Amino acid sequence: MSPRSTNPGGASRVRRRALLGTAVLVVLVALAGLAAYVTRDSRTSSKVPTTQVSSASLSSPTGSASASSRPHGRRGDLPVPPSTHDPIAFGKAAAAALWSYDTRAYSQRELLTALRGWLTSEKKYVDTASVDALVPSRVLWKEMAANGQFATAKVNEAHFPDSFTQALQADPGAITTAYVYAVTVSGKQSIAWNGSSHGGAESRVTTLAVQCRPSQPCALAGVLSAVAP
Repeated sequence: MSPRSTNPGGASRVRRRALLGTAVLVVLVALAGLAAYVTRDSRTSSKVPTTQVSSASLSSPTGSASASSRPHGRRGDLPVPPSTHDPIAFGKAAAAALWSYDTRAYSQRELLTALRGWLTSEKKYVDTASVDALVPSRVLWKEMAANGQFATAKVNEAHFPDSFTQALQADPGAITTAYVYAVTVSGKQSIAWNGSSHGGAESRVTTLAVQCRPSQPCALAGVLSAVAP
């Protein structure tokens, strides 16, 4: 698999990542559970309902509508966020968008711009850097484009992390400050290039922070620095 670009954060990125983690953690009555995942350094790889989370949603973590890959050889379109208040459905779509790219169809800058269109406009809670870091750098993109490289994603499952679900059930009102939820998504990313019918593939899993305020569709707040099971 092609290496991902790194985006040095500095102090401002650390503060923004901390705010994102806090937005998720504020939902939790027992902070220790998810805090261990949000604050530790681990692999990166990875927006919940409105004011009310139904018991059906919590007991059926797979949610609705799965995302699947495009056929090999077909040029992909830039990702467009769905208009939904379902955090699981949005999380699946967001993960598929983050795991996909097509150097044959658009530029690196166009992909960055498209992915930023998925983000919440609330600067207090958005972590743009965590999304940008998943896009190959301009230099790497140019090299990949020379070979017509593209990646497709297949999402298998999405759910609320156990610690998040338990805390939300214990205190549903805690979510009403930021309306930011944790959604863990698993699936597979497949990579191919010009002249290849099959390329490399690997399993992917990530935890997304999704904001779903009652008055507007879900939006992505960022990608947590570690996976919350």
